[in-house]
Amino acid sequence: MRPIVWSIAGNDSAGGAGLAADQRAADACEVHLCPVVSAITAQNSTGVERIELMPADLLDAQLQALATDMPPRAIKTGLLGSAEQVRLVAQWVDKLRVGSSVPIALVVDPVLRASSGANFADAQTIAAYREYLLPRATLITPNRHEARILLGSAAASNAATGSPSTLSIPELARTLRAHGAQAVCITGGDSTEPSDHLKNLSLDWLDSTHAQGWLAIERVATGHSHGTGCTFATSAAAALARGFVAADAVLLAKMATTHALRRAYAAGQGSGPVHASAGFTSDPSLLPMMSWGEAAQFPALQHSALPYQHDLGLYAIVDSAHRVDAVLAAGVRTVQLRTKTPEQPSAAWHKALRTSMVHSIAACSSAGARLFINDHWILALELGAQGLHLGQEDLLVLTDAQRSELCHSGVALGISSHSLWELARARSLSPAYIACGPVWPTLTKTMPWQAQGTDNLAWWCAMAGTPVVAIGGILSAGQIMQVAQCGAGGVCAVRVLGENPVLTVPALQQALTAGRKLSPTDATLAWPHPSLAGPFT
Repeated sequence: MRPIVWSIAGNDSAGGAGLAADQRAADACEVHLCPVVSAITAQNSTGVERIELMPADLLDAQLQALATDMPPRAIKTGLLGSAEQVRLVAQWVDKLRVGSSVPIALVVDPVLRASSGANFADAQTIAAYREYLLPRATLITPNRHEARILLGSAAASNAATGSPSTLSIPELARTLRAHGAQAVCITGGDSTEPSDHLKNLSLDWLDSTHAQGWLAIERVATGHSHGTGCTFATSAAAALARGFVAADAVLLAKMATTHALRRAYAAGQGSGPVHASAGFTSDPSLLPMMSWGEAAQFPALQHSALPYQHDLGLYAIVDSAHRVDAVLAAGVRTVQLRTKTPEQPSAAWHKALRTSMVHSIAACSSAGARLFINDHWILALELGAQGLHLGQEDLLVLTDAQRSELCHSGVALGISSHSLWELARARSLSPAYIACGPVWPTLTKTMPWQAQGTDNLAWWCAMAGTPVVAIGGILSAGQIMQVAQCGAGGVCAVRVLGENPVLTVPALQQALTAGRKLSPTDATLAWPHPSLAGPFT
């Protein structure tokens, strides 16, 4: 059975927004939508002429009928036009969560006024949102204006000084999370606030447990955008219902919404509807970039990606200069030197690290091999390294200036990724490659990530826009053949190298060559699967 999503929203008689848009988005995301009518609107493409709220008892009857037969994995709210409706929805969320053996996500799209300017919510309703829905929300998806309305005086002025508020978009999101929302995405597709060098981008700010940053994609030039917010929120709810955490769900929602905007069409004299449809998960041009901090900086948009050979081949990860020599002697021509830092590194350890790096850089240069040094990037640049590999945690602690220095240093940069948001964030730095892992369960290090499998690996390879290196749990020549068939630009070998790489590498190289001769897998046509288990946030 498809995951079930309830949408509690208004009916748009023009078929542009509300439940009509929600249905299109649900179909595109391959979930079953239960459309619960909260209001009837008389509107067309130019404006809203009348709104009639559904009586509380009839709204309650709709929810009761569904609860007995079709309980949801996610609930999305749209137009709720009274405090009574808001309280009723909150009561149902509590009731369903108490009686469910699986988590139930709540996505709140605060539809507070129409794009034409008509108000949908009075002060009591907005206060009820803050009191009842924000503390229960898995994700809220206001635009910038709605975020400020939701926060009321907290966003309107500085309580300490009485001066006008200067809250930035990230500060607005943090304040909304402080009211109880587990994750916030403040959308900006309709905003004119971005500076000139970013005005061609649609920028949404994400604040969640796992990730914070700007999601950016090229703005779609269209006058038809009716139903954009509904499409975004419903797509996010669908992704949550499919098991993705909030950060990944928001990224998928941005892809779905951008796709819908590209397919928008005229209907009537005003703004026409966006048209959500299937296929958005297999279009590389829809995968956004994500910033590393509050500054909306995307180095990949400011300079072309470094020219780099797609075929990294068998990629040996070793922990010493001695092992570097061993894999070079076996014919490996892409090597990573990964030296773990002890809890209390001594002067002798630092001296040995420098010696190991100097030897490895010289040895790889002599052999015509590519060397990536894991971490220790300052020392690596000082010693003239031509390649670096950094994990996302290491990159996050750097300043914007340091990340910019890396991007413009001429060094080939490899970046780890384990989830959709990490893939989007890695792409923003124009890396030489992006590592996807763990492909299979690995004992090399403890991680919270579920195995990507060859299906997610193939999706990464098709969508990343840069070479993808497969890593994690690769213990046999047969597995190397499988990941090569997925289109991986490189295959990481660690334990599979054995004690004597001269004996093992030839068979591994043969498997890599054989895998690349096989027809590509068709997994790229499917959705990726979640790579992180646990609560939605």
